[in-house]
Amino acid sequence: MTDIQALLLSRIREVEDYPEPGVRFKDITPLLADPDAFVALTDALADIAVRTGATKIVGLEARGFILGAPAAVRAGIGFIPVRKAGKLPGATLSQAYDLEYGSAEIEVHAEDLSADDRVLVVDDVLATGGTAEASLQLVRRAGAEVAGLAVLMELAFLQGRARLETALDGAPLAALLVV
Repeated sequence: MTDIQALLLSRIREVEDYPEPGVRFKDITPLLADPDAFVALTDALADIAVRTGATKIVGLEARGFILGAPAAVRAGIGFIPVRKAGKLPGATLSQAYDLEYGSAEIEVHAEDLSADDRVLVVDDVLATGGTAEASLQLVRRAGAEVAGLAVLMELAFLQGRARLETALDGAPLAALLVV
């Protein structure tokens, strides 16, 4: 384990039985409250953006906004929010996807991405991969190229990485922590 991984992991609090019995929620708010840990995380994500040749970072609502926006600033590239359906004004592209108990839909402004863009998708956690898969599809539907997917934490036991293999189509998946 690297020093950065140890720092990040030490600032993630595990909350038993949240949001329902049997779930061990990984709370990143202590990490965000620690400026050294937050800077280390921002720098690591910005480095991934630079290494992948990304021209924009797409952050997934809501924690992907918190992590992706400062990483984009640090990398000197643009930031695009992907929101839940109905939250963006103007013309949008949307992508529906299935959840464990139902379905959801995400949107991006249609004009925010173009064929000239290489997009790094950023989120806090990779769980089952549904939201990440939908975001990758949405980026491609907007005409942009997927540079990769970067997450703070991958919950390996939920096998989201395997689900994303086709959607990534050879683009890298970088998880700073795998738990």
